[in-house]
Amino acid sequence: MSKFDPQLLKGIYPTLILKLLSNNTELYGYEIEKKIRVLSDSGFTITEGSLYPILHKLEDKKLITSLIKKVKNRDRKYYKITYLGISEFSDKEKEILSIYEHLTHFLLHNELA
Repeated sequence: MSKFDPQLLKGIYPTLILKLLSNNTELYGYEIEKKIRVLSDSGFTITEGSLYPILHKLEDKKLITSLIKKVKNRDRKYYKITYLGISEFSDKEKEILSIYEHLTHFLLHNELA
C-alpha cells in the first residue's frame, strides 16, 4: 500500500512509467510495478489494475510502444518509450520540478495572514 494519498499520485504514475522506460531499453508490466516500488522506497506502489490502463493510454497516445516476446513458452508484453514519449517525459519532469519548487517555497515561507 502506498504511503501517499492515491488521488495525489494518480497523475504522477504516467510520468514515473515514462521515466523508467527512458532509462531502460524495454520493460514488462511486473518489472515496471517492482521498479516503481523499489526506487521510491515503497513510497509509490501501483497495482496491476491501475498499471495496465495507464500503459494502454500511453500506448494510445504513441508515448510508448509494445512488443510481445516468448519467455519460457509464454507470451510477455514489453514496453518501450518512443521519441514522442521522451519529449513528453521531459516536459512533465520540468512541470513536476516546478510544482515541487513552488510548493516547497509556499510551505517554508508562507506566513499566516
